[in-house]
Amino acid sequence: MSFLGFSSYYRQHLKDFSILAKSLYTICDQQTVFEMSQERMKAYEKISNTLTEAPLLCIPDWNTPFKLYIDSCGDGLGAALHQVQIIDYKPTEGPFCCISRQIKSTETRYGESQM
Repeated sequence: MSFLGFSSYYRQHLKDFSILAKSLYTICDQQTVFEMSQERMKAYEKISNTLTEAPLLCIPDWNTPFKLYIDSCGDGLGAALHQVQIIDYKPTEGPFCCISRQIKSTETRYGESQM
């Protein structure tokens, strides 16, 4: 539980955090038996590795246009704000903010336009 609290603090820097952490959040429910399955171990390792790798986040340049990428699926919603910047004399597109969250059970009945 403390790992999820720590990693949730950095969720805006982790792409698809809500999808990765979904299986870990399910074992925090009191009605669920605690069992670390292969899927949960992979999710834990993926989040842990992402937190310890060098970040690829860009610093925003407010004079340059932004690109917004959005995604939704049956499990979560996500968005990433990107920008093309010159890095090592080459134009490189990179993110500087990622957000995601899980879809609540009531939201699974929403239509595409409501998501």
